[in-house]
Amino acid sequence: MQIWILLSLIVCLAGYGHILGRRQAVSVFQTDVISLHSLPFYHGAYIALWVLIPAAISIVFWLTAQGPIIENLVISGLSPATQALPSDRLSLVLHDIVNIASGDIPTKEPSLEIKAAAERFSQLKGLSNYGMVVVSLGLGIGCLWMAQRRLSPEFRARNQVERIITFVMIAASTIAILTTIGIVLSLLFEAWRFFLRVPLDDFLFGLHWSPQTAIRADQVGASGSFGAIPIFAGTLLITVIAMCVAVPLGLMSAIYMSEYASARTRGVIKPLLEVLAGVPTVVYGFFAALTVAPFFRGMGEGIGLDVSSESALAAGIVMGIMIIPFVSSLSDDVMNAVPQTLRDGSFALGATKSETIKQVVLPAALPGVVGAVLLAVSRAIGETMIVVMAAGLAANLTANPFEAVTTVTVQIVTLLVGDQEFDSSKTLAAFALGLVLFFVTLALNVFALRFVRKYREKYD
Repeated sequence: MQIWILLSLIVCLAGYGHILGRRQAVSVFQTDVISLHSLPFYHGAYIALWVLIPAAISIVFWLTAQGPIIENLVISGLSPATQALPSDRLSLVLHDIVNIASGDIPTKEPSLEIKAAAERFSQLKGLSNYGMVVVSLGLGIGCLWMAQRRLSPEFRARNQVERIITFVMIAASTIAILTTIGIVLSLLFEAWRFFLRVPLDDFLFGLHWSPQTAIRADQVGASGSFGAIPIFAGTLLITVIAMCVAVPLGLMSAIYMSEYASARTRGVIKPLLEVLAGVPTVVYGFFAALTVAPFFRGMGEGIGLDVSSESALAAGIVMGIMIIPFVSSLSDDVMNAVPQTLRDGSFALGATKSETIKQVVLPAALPGVVGAVLLAVSRAIGETMIVVMAAGLAANLTANPFEAVTTVTVQIVTLLVGDQEFDSSKTLAAFALGLVLFFVTLALNVFALRFVRKYREKYD
């Protein structure tokens, strides 16, 4: 049975429990609704939650545990010679077994042992899925019966429902926190493995980036160089160009929509600007590579400048156009949240509209504007597709916007593309770059929080 069918059955069972609880609260108790401690809705919701939550938890734990258990059972059924293989080769054998069991056609004829193991894998998975259906539905039915027996006219169903919902929200928050901690720990662990091979000062202050490493011990010319300064410089250069485009245009668009445009005009312009945020980044990349970059190259040749066909200028300008909605839309919302009384007081003192915007509206909305700008900076730092298509992959240490550069995110993708071993310095370098990117983003967020807190202490 497919998982969505099982979930649909559980939802239907929970719906039946909700109807049963409401019906019991009204008809079975034969009591006026006003005399009940909780409304019939809460009696039904209590049963529905008791059906949904235990069944969902059982499905999650079952799906999490069945993969490793089935794999261990399949491996234990292989021949001793196959079980004695190194872990990497054994994982490849298991991968072939899983592919054959899922119906994929292998490139070469598998052995009889692999075919038998694939058939055993399919049988165990089918048996596991059947057990999951029986356990989850049985648990849902059992919880429905137990919850239904607890209902009575004096039962505090509303308190129980609110307690369950509070527990669910705490669990969701805990999962989000644990996920963040897991991400940070994984980055730290893999980056630590990288820094055991490459000194930290060479990585942070080196001027040459060439992550190609030797595959064989006798190979020369590929020892690897992991100086990340060219990558950081390229990221900074493209981000600065993008922000020079996005911040003025976005902020002026927000001021016009908030202070000058009529409601009808704003209702037309704002959705059109926000359409830019919904355009896929690959479309921007095509636009940068096929239109903007050739335009700048032709214009540079016309005035005697050497402009590369892949340049930081083309990528930065197109990226700035892409993040204009992040600045304009958020800044417009913040400016509209400024109380009209502040504007009226400024006008009453004789200030013009432009003076009111500069001296009243913008200072009052400055925390939100700073947040919008920092969000746009984070978006620019994390962009990959536009840089790949318009700025290239060359790690050049230059401040010339007419030359090709690369960024941190592009190098992370490049290092992890294809079949890579996670024991090489080349692959581990991606985690070191990710760790640096994480701390840069964290520093931006801390700066924004401190700035907003200081500003609010002054103007609240």
